[in-house]
Parts: sequence; structure tokens; C-alpha cells
Amino acid sequence: MQRRLFSAALVCTTTLAAALPAAAQSHFPNRPITLQVPFPAGGSTDRHMRLLADIAGKHLGQPVIVENKPGAGGTLGPGTLARTGRPDGYTITQFPMSMLRMAHMQKTAWNPVTDFTYIIGVSGYTFGFTVRADSPYKSFNDYIAAARKNPGAVDYGSTGAGSSPHLLMEELAENAKVKLNHVPFKGNADLQQALLGGHVSAQSDATGWDKYVDGGQMRLLLTFGDKRTKRWPEVPTAKELGYGVVSTSPYGLVGPKGMDPAIVKKLHDAFKLAMDDPRHAEVLAQLNQDVWYRSGPDYAQWAKDAFAKDKVLIERLGLAAK
Repeated sequence: MQRRLFSAALVCTTTLAAALPAAAQSHFPNRPITLQVPFPAGGSTDRHMRLLADIAGKHLGQPVIVENKPGAGGTLGPGTLARTGRPDGYTITQFPMSMLRMAHMQKTAWNPVTDFTYIIGVSGYTFGFTVRADSPYKSFNDYIAAARKNPGAVDYGSTGAGSSPHLLMEELAENAKVKLNHVPFKGNADLQQALLGGHVSAQSDATGWDKYVDGGQMRLLLTFGDKRTKRWPEVPTAKELGYGVVSTSPYGLVGPKGMDPAIVKKLHDAFKLAMDDPRHAEVLAQLNQDVWYRSGPDYAQWAKDAFAKDKVLIERLGLAAK
């Protein structure tokens, strides 16, 4: 009799334990979600993610709180999440393309392909090259001409070593056969202030500079898309000037590896609805960015392919880890 009671209790306990994860999934989320942004507040990524988080939170029934985790060209926050984050869906991060490159450039404690759960692809940047309005460089070719006269002395800032704005400029410099002095910053907002303060003579970055260009404090010399932008149609692309560089650096949202597929779907569906919201279209237009939607599996496959492709680029530029 006691043995039967024990067996029945064991079955009940096992059934209850098995039901707990399912219950947790069905009630997800039951508290606020944290969305880490691996760049300082005020930049283009921060502006985009805050709006997207606000809309997605309404669809999830819980607020999505943005937490800035800048550093290491956008890899510090996601890298820390990969090592220490719980795969419960309550902490996710924006995933910059620098994550797919830094692992080729130095030894990392995480693998960008295998240590994350890919949730959704969201957008890509419009990169540009700007100088102060009073700069002697009236065109990008003026800047390159100065670099040819003074190898290694003409500088530019970016959002960190290994970031897309850094690597696209290194590729351009190689194609133009010039040597530039790269100055890394923690993020877009710091970089804007450094340029406005005269601490660097130029910058390569995403469209956090838009308001300064439109306001007359900066001059946009170049963009890096496949064609000229609608917002600044008078500005040439690196491609049309013959420098052979095109970059949009797609990004999306990921969590730690091992997330439950049911929770991933809830997050994906909420952020997809947020992406379809007119307010999201409005902020993308302000940033001159396009929608780059990818499902979780498609985003993961894209990351795997991009990781392999960027290895070739980084080795060619001489930036690979020894």
C-alpha cells in the first residue's frame, strides 16, 4: 500500500514538474523584459530600439525596458549576456554585426553563431562619413587627397574597433591605397560630441549625425549604401566614387542560447507587430533605414553565412587574431 502511494506521489510530482515549464511559457511574460542596447543612449541604435521596445511591450502586456550596455564596439553587452544570461526570455539584446567580426579579430569567450538564440531580424544602418561644417574637406576626395599627402596623420572616429563603421573605412582605405588614423569611441553619442568639439576631424558612423547634418553643424561627404539616399540625394556613395565599398550592417534581436521555442515565438510575434506599426516606419524614415525582417531561423542562417564571409574580409585587411 505504501509502495502504491509512493508511486502515485512520484507520478504526480513528475507530472507537476513537467507542467511547470509549460505553465511558465503560457504565462510569459509575467514581468518586465529587459532589452539591452550595446551602445550609449542618444545614438541612432538607441533611438530605434527605444521606440521598438515601447511598441512591442504593448503587444506583450509587459513593458520592455531598454538598458544601455556600451563598450568594445557593441560586443561587450551581448558577449556578457551569452556567458551569464538566463535563457528565460526576460533579457534579450540588440545584436550588432560587430559580434560576427570581433570573434575573428580577437579571442572571445563566446561564439556569435552557437551561443545565441536568434529571435528576429529588424533593420540595417545607413552609414555615412561626416566632417564639421567648417572643415577644410569640402568633398570626400579632398579628405583622401589629404591622407595621401600625410600617411597615418589624417584621422577619423568610429563606434569602436571591429564595428562596421571601422571596418568599412579600413576596406575603403585599402582600396584607395591610403593609411588613416582610426580613433575608436564607445558609441554614436560620444563620437558626435568628439567631432563637434574638434577632437577628431571626421567620423564614419550610422545616421546619429542626421540632425547635425540637417542643422548645418556637419557636412555629409559620403554614404555607403548601394545607391544615394532619399534624404540626402546630393551626397555621393562610396561605390559611385570608385571606392568599392557597400555596407548596411543588418541587425536584429537575440537572447542567450537554449531559449524555449514557445517563448522565442512570443517575442518574435510581438516585435514583428511592432515593426509593422506606423510609428516604427516613421522612426526608420528619420534614421534613413529600411526594414530588414528575418524570422528567427532565417536570421540564424544569415548570421552563419555572414560570419564565414567576414572571416575572409578580416584576414584580407590584416585584422585577424594571430
